[in-house]
Amino acid sequence: MKRLFVAIDIPKPVTDLLASLDPHLRGVRWMRADQIHLTVSFLGSVGPIAEAALREKLTAIRFTAFFIPVVGIGTFPQKGKPNAIWAGVGDGHPQLFYVYKRVQEAALAAGLEPDLRSFHPHISFARCKEVSAETIRPFLKANADFDAGMIRVDSLSLYSSIPGPLGSAYTHELEVKAA
Repeated sequence: MKRLFVAIDIPKPVTDLLASLDPHLRGVRWMRADQIHLTVSFLGSVGPIAEAALREKLTAIRFTAFFIPVVGIGTFPQKGKPNAIWAGVGDGHPQLFYVYKRVQEAALAAGLEPDLRSFHPHISFARCKEVSAETIRPFLKANADFDAGMIRVDSLSLYSSIPGPLGSAYTHELEVKAA
């Protein structure tokens, strides 16, 4: 069994910028630049037969390249103790939602359970543990106008992950390029 997810890779200049924002707050673990991505769908533990079917279905997805902004910073949840800090990708990107829908359909066709939570695209770049909203607030205020510009989305990737004490280790399993 592999722990799988589908993601959109973020260009290195943007991941480096996000990684450089680290204010070194106690209880906040900044992700390494190579761990930063936009998760399209987390699939969980997948056996080899379902993984083979998923690979086949993912490679059949057709989409055209598109651009999304990387703008704004927030936390999940918005109120109360945060567990993640993220960069936004704006609202209303029909191409991004099209890709999300195709990935969900591929997962279903491979016999996997879909992620039933609504899709709120974002780029997580820090994890929080036992940190108050008040501790994070100055960082959010200082970066209220964060804008890393537009990024081109011309592929999506299947990754496997192995959780670890310093964050998950990811293995690139498959890339699906835009048509």
